[in-house]
Amino acid sequence: MLAINTRVEETSSASAAGLPDEVLTSTTPLVLKNLVTDWPLAEAGKQSADAAIGYIRDFYKNATIGAFFGDPKAGGRVFYNDDMTGFNYQPVMLKLDAVLDKLQQHAQDENPPAIYVGSTTVDTSLPGMRADNDINFGNIRPLVSIWLGNRTRIAAHHDVPDNIACNVVGHRRFTLFPPQELKNLYVGPLDFTPAGQSISLVDFNNPDYEKFPRFAEALRNAQVAELEPGDAIFIPSMWWHHVEALDSFNVLINYWWRQVPAYMGNPADVLMHALLTIRDLPTEQRRVWQGIFDHYVFCADEDIVAHIPEHKRGVLSPMNERAARELRAQLLNKLNR
Repeated sequence: MLAINTRVEETSSASAAGLPDEVLTSTTPLVLKNLVTDWPLAEAGKQSADAAIGYIRDFYKNATIGAFFGDPKAGGRVFYNDDMTGFNYQPVMLKLDAVLDKLQQHAQDENPPAIYVGSTTVDTSLPGMRADNDINFGNIRPLVSIWLGNRTRIAAHHDVPDNIACNVVGHRRFTLFPPQELKNLYVGPLDFTPAGQSISLVDFNNPDYEKFPRFAEALRNAQVAELEPGDAIFIPSMWWHHVEALDSFNVLINYWWRQVPAYMGNPADVLMHALLTIRDLPTEQRRVWQGIFDHYVFCADEDIVAHIPEHKRGVLSPMNERAARELRAQLLNKLNR
């Protein structure tokens, strides 16, 4: 296990009945102790893995879900194959009850195949389960997903939305890094990924410091959290997180949301467009565009439009749903030329 001295800050003030603003708007990770310990699914998990699986089966309505099956030799690591021409697991589409059968079949194996179900919408796969297993987000409407499987290791990655991940059954270890550690995490391809997000290529169970020397610097700024059943963790937008499921059966339910209106675009799309249009410009031109982005985006304030009549500020005006729709249409027209 990595030697990390900093533990994620813990709080016991949050409740599934209502989350305080200091949690929802935090810019650093927080462990929310016992947030969902009273959920019926968590209580079933405390009895046994079979009791938790039985509880889940009560809500199963013939849903087909995506799952990953990995070779036992991979030690639960969901990753690329040796030459990065593919992946070290087999993606399959199965009925959820068939996945649960396989988890029970291999529960006592000393070295089982990795079985992993990630980011599956709760309401479609297990309709009705949220009635008694949910968090009150008030006016926020998060995306609610379930993740389940056996002992697996998910490489460090980041997500655009804020995230509350509820460790409902089993134990999990989260290793987190602030966004500024990007350069020290040796991130792989942006457009060829195991599950949609670019990941660190460092094996956290056996770091190769000759190949990835700056990873030692990343560890100096890392935080670790070990979650008991019923605990949750708040992961702010863009924080890197490596996730280890530590038991033969584990269930996590997470809530993703953004602190901006739904009409706002995904910043990752801008990155891909910048790779297409800016990265390979001559050095001096790149510097010019860096200054333009600072002026209009990163350091924007009222001064940049004060000299323009308000009715002619166009896309420099505060964004709203109508303006976002019109701007998106303009971009699509330009990209389709």
